[in-house]
Amino acid sequence: AMKMRNHTAVTEFLLMGIPHTEGMENVLFVLFLGLYLLTLVGNLLILLAILTSPNLHTPMYFFLGNLSVFDIFFPSVSSPKMMLCLMQPRTISFQGCAAQLFLYHFLGCTECFLYTVMAYDHFAAICHPLRYTVIMSYQVCAILTLSTWLGSCAHASVLTFLVFKLPYCGPSEVNNFSCDIPVMLSLACADTSLAQTVSFTNVGVVALMCFLLILASYIHIVISILRISSSEGRRRAFSTCSAHLTSILLFYGPVVLIYLRPASSLSLDTVVQVLSNIVTPSFNPLIYTLRNKDVKLALKKVLIPELVHMLPLRYRN
Repeated sequence: AMKMRNHTAVTEFLLMGIPHTEGMENVLFVLFLGLYLLTLVGNLLILLAILTSPNLHTPMYFFLGNLSVFDIFFPSVSSPKMMLCLMQPRTISFQGCAAQLFLYHFLGCTECFLYTVMAYDHFAAICHPLRYTVIMSYQVCAILTLSTWLGSCAHASVLTFLVFKLPYCGPSEVNNFSCDIPVMLSLACADTSLAQTVSFTNVGVVALMCFLLILASYIHIVISILRISSSEGRRRAFSTCSAHLTSILLFYGPVVLIYLRPASSLSLDTVVQVLSNIVTPSFNPLIYTLRNKDVKLALKKVLIPELVHMLPLRYRN
């Protein structure tokens, strides 16, 4: 308590940006901006395709639409700050820092839950095709979606509360472009073991639980697919799942690398965060459109008339 009284509490932090990028700022800025715009446009196109095509109004695309919404918001939490930090360190208020951490974990956790729900949806479609409409009714989809949001909100609230109820009395330089848990705990001037244990357990347990549920779904799916007699049927079932599996691997790689390692290395953490913030969300639209005939068709139907409409009259025929 005495130590605290001698220090003033920190009211704002200085985001130092990405370490070891001296001289590469302009190149990285252009690269990140390009990927960020690709993410926004790609996910908006998927949303547009799903909303405007009645044949895509099924549970699978309902969850894919949800994923697109979160893939727009998730990089928007820290990417703009990250690009600005490349130019010069930026200040962020104590409340802003807390809000960033909350949103980062709320959106990240929701995506984690969404991938799990999508795996369950694939399981229901491939393993129980005749009962699929009953298993994945509108009510079930609504309940699952609401549960993912509420569960993530609780998860992020606990983490934010634990990290920001700690006293911060300087230094206030955050060696990163966002206020994530490992960097913030290193700045607290009190014992962080409780916050550290709970946050790592919380993130670890959530990620592991989701991963095990996805794994269980896919073991059942593979067994079912191998039982399909026609090779065409097997191919179609596998291609339905491959996009989802690719996304899962891209999503879980960074989570495992940041939170489930005993020792923290700043440069690796930063690389991994750049991947999960900017690179993975820009891949999802590509993965889902390239692997999916229905989405491709829907996009053609939406975009081609629009493009034709924009042409001058004499070119239209």
